[in-house]
Amino acid sequence: MDVGEKNDDKEKMNVVMKHAQDMDEIEFLFQKLKTAWDQGDGTAYGSCFTEDADYVTFQGEHLMGRKAIAESHQELWRSVLRGSTLDGEIKNIRFISPEMAIFHGLGAVKLRWQKNAPSKRDSINTNVVVKQNGKWMIAAFHNSRISGPSLMQKLFMKLSK
Repeated sequence: MDVGEKNDDKEKMNVVMKHAQDMDEIEFLFQKLKTAWDQGDGTAYGSCFTEDADYVTFQGEHLMGRKAIAESHQELWRSVLRGSTLDGEIKNIRFISPEMAIFHGLGAVKLRWQKNAPSKRDSINTNVVVKQNGKWMIAAFHNSRISGPSLMQKLFMKLSK
């Protein structure tokens, strides 16, 4: 093995190690998001997002900007979601560039009187994360309930055969 091959191998190892570190940091960001939810802390929740982030709720409401995200969640935690917790995990992370990635998370909200979150509350979210000033943040978040086809969809599929 010549010096050039050794340098190439070293460079590849550095890229792999950096990639693993970035994945850990993105996982930490998701944990920070869940902790903020569990504590009902809108400011901490909002701090996971870029200043100009886009956030689409499972109902299709489009929140624009960190401030709107933080305020709307704080209002939910003062009312219907008071005392709720967020269960969830990242299913996959795909890097678009060294400073941008997409990840899919699964999650469910457990209300304060529930022992477990009901499966009808299961959601999947798509997140675009960017590295700004050395820190991973969510630039776009889109949440959707996980469900099968509705009765009407099943009927239309059957009729279209």
